[in-house]
Amino acid sequence: MIPFSRVLRTLRAGAVALALFTALLGLCYPLALAGVGSAFFPRQAAGSLIEDASGRAVGSALLAQQPVPGEEADAWFYPRPSAGEGQASNASPSDPAYLALVEQRRREVSEREGIAPERVPAEALAASGSGLDPHISRAYAELQVPRVARRTGLPEEAVLHLVAQNTQPSALRGSLDEPPVNVTTLNAAVARYREAHDNPTTIG
Repeated sequence: MIPFSRVLRTLRAGAVALALFTALLGLCYPLALAGVGSAFFPRQAAGSLIEDASGRAVGSALLAQQPVPGEEADAWFYPRPSAGEGQASNASPSDPAYLALVEQRRREVSEREGIAPERVPAEALAASGSGLDPHISRAYAELQVPRVARRTGLPEEAVLHLVAQNTQPSALRGSLDEPPVNVTTLNAAVARYREAHDNPTTIG
């Protein structure tokens, strides 16, 4: 039979180790990472916030932001569908409800962009794995340029230039075949351009 004193010493040693590693890994390590992040990557550590001309935060470059429904909605670039639109992003491709949702999206994009249904890109029909990815392909962004230029009254060349400015480095392309465009930062750039040209607006 193991002496009670040895059991007590073992329990005490275990409790000390638990407290030590809890303090190191649960408190000191996260605080150290937060400190390093704030010192060397302050913008990213703060959530990569995007501000308008007045300094008001209007979104995060890390998250997709769907245009608010209304008459201004079609003046913005659309990201991939959100996973919060009534269907999880990991739904089975054979699920009848999911297939119906995809066809509904196809009709909406076809009408919005003025293109044939078969020309609607796949990324406009299905959410990304996270459902919050702000990136789309350069091709899908350029597909939306004529509509955005028409609805905002901006020159199409200027809108194309904003698309180019908000194209990410190729190292961030992920699964896309080309450097992706960040729709959230692109829409913020469109808002700033409109405001600078006496056509004020806000992004919702």
